[in-house]
Amino acid sequence: MSSDGDFYRGDPPPASAPPPGYGPPPGYGPPPAYGPPPGYGPPPGYGPPGYPPPGYGYVYRRPTNTMAILALVFIFVFAPASLVLGLVARRQIRETGEEGDGMALAGVIVGGIAVGLFVLGLLFFVVLASSASFGP
Repeated sequence: MSSDGDFYRGDPPPASAPPPGYGPPPGYGPPPAYGPPPGYGPPPGYGPPGYPPPGYGYVYRRPTNTMAILALVFIFVFAPASLVLGLVARRQIRETGEEGDGMALAGVIVGGIAVGLFVLGLLFFVVLASSASFGP
């Protein structure tokens, strides 16, 4: 409760026009040739100087699949694991819509090539060892 007893004082007085003498003088406006003098504006093909117009703001990026990153790393560590991780990552990316499909595909391709070369080398070694003679 306030000190005046919360008495109703009535509606506020209506807004009235400012007294004479306030505000801009009559007939006042911008100067006739407002702007930079001729030849001092921005070069042709450029907009006015200053900040660019506001854009769309921050664009949310989907997260990158962790298995796709691991598939790319395991190319250099253990290629068969890269092949498996890449295949699993591609399936997860199809289901969740995450980023990283290119990394997973690189893991699958390079891992598959490395596994294929390893199998070919193993077959070559077996054929070479079986065709060698071990005695007189």
